[in-house]
Amino acid sequence: MPPPNSSSLPLAAAPMSDPSPSPSPPPNPLAAASSFLHHHLSSLASRFAAPRPAHAAARPPGPHGAAAQPLALGPDEVARALTGTPVFTVCNSSNEFVLVSDPATGLRSLGLLCFRSEDADALLSHVRTRQPVLGKGAKVVPITLDQVYMLKAEGIAFRFLPDPLQIKNALQLKSGLTGFDGVPVFQSDLLVIKKQKKRYCPVYFQKEDIERELRKASKSSKGSALSKQIMVGSLEDVLKKMEINDRNSGWDDLIFIPPGKSLNQHINEVSA
Repeated sequence: MPPPNSSSLPLAAAPMSDPSPSPSPPPNPLAAASSFLHHHLSSLASRFAAPRPAHAAARPPGPHGAAAQPLALGPDEVARALTGTPVFTVCNSSNEFVLVSDPATGLRSLGLLCFRSEDADALLSHVRTRQPVLGKGAKVVPITLDQVYMLKAEGIAFRFLPDPLQIKNALQLKSGLTGFDGVPVFQSDLLVIKKQKKRYCPVYFQKEDIERELRKASKSSKGSALSKQIMVGSLEDVLKKMEINDRNSGWDDLIFIPPGKSLNQHINEVSA
């Protein structure tokens, strides 16, 4: 994917600080990327609904049969589900985010996060070409999605550059649509497991990864039959659903699987 248009996206820099504790939930930096993607991906159309968590549990009744008081997931719980998935951004020699400004959205401090390192390399080349002083010592830096989610940098908004191949894969699963708004994620009811007394509903960033898992889980599923077992949605919508739904609703069972890894491999790594 080419770097942003140099004539409309001025460059700046802002500190890449660590998240700080706060008594109130931090703003979600993973807001929907529709405006940015509208200008930088072709033929974007409607947003897909977020894939539901498999076999979502009903809210337990409270005293006298009334519904229990809602207890929403905290930011740290949502972030925990994102642990281990890398994205890539560009930082200057002082370890500050290199930002762009997007006049189309009015955002003056826009940090770009790439799901492919080669897209971040292209952004780095853009920075060095357009702003040699700012680009001096600039580098591509990996950061995990849980860190991004918890990060509170004043005045900075984040936008994702999704993997174009996964955009194509998502559109193939949803025939008849020509555009996808957001970062595609993939899920299947067949892959929900219970391990170490906890229920896991895996969400994948790569269609190839979920297909590999489905082939192991269901020997009879092949080709088009395999694809019918896959639900597709956007990362942004899934996170919103996690934020507004209660514990024990099924949304707290979600776990995001880093590209190239299996569910069991990832669980073992985050549990170590």
